[in-house]
Amino acid sequence: MKKFGLLMAAAVLLLSACSSGAKNKSESGSTTEPEQVINVASGGELSTLDSAHYTDVYSSDMIGQLAEGLYRLNKDQEPEPAMAAEEPTVSEDGLVYIFKLREAEWSNGEPVTAKDFVYSFKNVVDPAYGSSSSNQMDIFKNGRKIREGELTLDDFGVKAVDDQTLELTLEYPITYLSQVLTGTPFMPKNAEFADEKGTAYGTSSDNFVGNGPFLISGWDGTTESWQLTKNPNYWDQEKVKLEAINVQVVKEIATGTNLFDSGDLDYTGLADTYALQYKDSPQAYFVPKALVGYLSPNHKREVTGNVNVRKAILQAIDKEAFAADILGDGSTALNGFVPKDFTRNPANGDDFRNENGDLLPYDLDAAKESWEKAKKELGKETIELELLSADSAIAKKTIEFVQGQLQQNLSGLTINLKSIPLQNRLDLQTESEFDLVFGTWTPDYADPINFLEFYDSKSGLNTAGYDNSAYDAGLNDAQITLANEPEQRWQELLKLEKMLVEEDAAVLPLYQGAIGYLKADRLKDLQVFSFGRTISYRMAYVEE
Repeated sequence: MKKFGLLMAAAVLLLSACSSGAKNKSESGSTTEPEQVINVASGGELSTLDSAHYTDVYSSDMIGQLAEGLYRLNKDQEPEPAMAAEEPTVSEDGLVYIFKLREAEWSNGEPVTAKDFVYSFKNVVDPAYGSSSSNQMDIFKNGRKIREGELTLDDFGVKAVDDQTLELTLEYPITYLSQVLTGTPFMPKNAEFADEKGTAYGTSSDNFVGNGPFLISGWDGTTESWQLTKNPNYWDQEKVKLEAINVQVVKEIATGTNLFDSGDLDYTGLADTYALQYKDSPQAYFVPKALVGYLSPNHKREVTGNVNVRKAILQAIDKEAFAADILGDGSTALNGFVPKDFTRNPANGDDFRNENGDLLPYDLDAAKESWEKAKKELGKETIELELLSADSAIAKKTIEFVQGQLQQNLSGLTINLKSIPLQNRLDLQTESEFDLVFGTWTPDYADPINFLEFYDSKSGLNTAGYDNSAYDAGLNDAQITLANEPEQRWQELLKLEKMLVEEDAAVLPLYQGAIGYLKADRLKDLQVFSFGRTISYRMAYVEE
């Protein structure tokens, strides 16, 4: 933490004149505004600043501070025009959207143009670029056919009419398009700069330029501390009050709470026993989130490719005990892949999770029955599996709990744990070098499809190798065929989740998350989101 210490020292000098009052008084007796500098923790390191290549929430959160798309979320978490100068004009059939862009600049002074959006979106859909978010571009005309190699980028339904006019042609009508476009994969890139950097783009602060509220410095791709500073070229910079944000990776909750209590952090995450310890503190906050913590089994391996193994593992874990005793931050057990209080039936308003019920909940008898079937099918009496995770505090506590449950409840099973830095975990997942891996997923918009399309056989996020043609066909129907038939589409989505979890145990959901955090009283108007990215500092400020 040496580098962070230097940042902290600078911040302390800047803040030394501050007191607990609303304003500070100088020696002459006049009042002065507090320095707009804060110190915050990130629960994990950055893997990239490339909006096409991120797969983790920490990188997504940081990209959201540095770049801005057509829409952003306002204080009520509703989409509002950002780089879009106004709401678009839409064709009668709901397929063609014409966006006029506002005049804005990149952090290197170059103008933001429609071609920057086209370039960025093409990066995501282009199979040669290798984006794990490529399926997100299926909403645009020919997006899926392009990522599957049937058509070329010339056929993509994203075009620059002129420098300030962007035309988006959809594959099917989407009533929630503005929500989708707030997502990280839909951020623009400075086309000329990114093209010049090639594969180095987004790998360090020097290899990135943004159009958002803040600039980044001090991140070389591996460092665990960096600084954000106000972007003077940001189109809405007059409303950005923070001048600097010193960020330090703090993986251990205990370290974060200690730094917070000593006044060295203004914001840090809160979980497990520390959430319970601070639950009555006026500086502790708990926000429900549409985040799912899950185990992903490798379908390409003999043991985890067995459906009875997967069902046994899922039903042998006491998820309620885990959420209450280990997380303790408001997270709840989840018996499905779509979380509770996330989306509702368009016909009657019923919650998706309530309507689809509990899929393969904790049930020791059922788990043991599936386990004995699996051992007979595999011809094995003893089985050894490796459970992979990132090395954050929560990830390590999760896999330790899972290890204890499985070894206690499934005879002959040994679980070996492997905790490594996030980027290394992501690399092993991409290469399918795992038996079981723990991860989390947070949707970009409020529709069940944003969870279910995760396991499309052609999705870059589907590192588990789940391949079910009936499931893929159902996704296609939900996305395209039934786009204008909301009730039939809803029923198809319910059926797909049951196929994914109850029938195939393709993914093993553990819990629905909540965001627990400590925030200093002096830090105001911090945005913490219930879905999509976790946090935004765009509206935040210091008030002493």
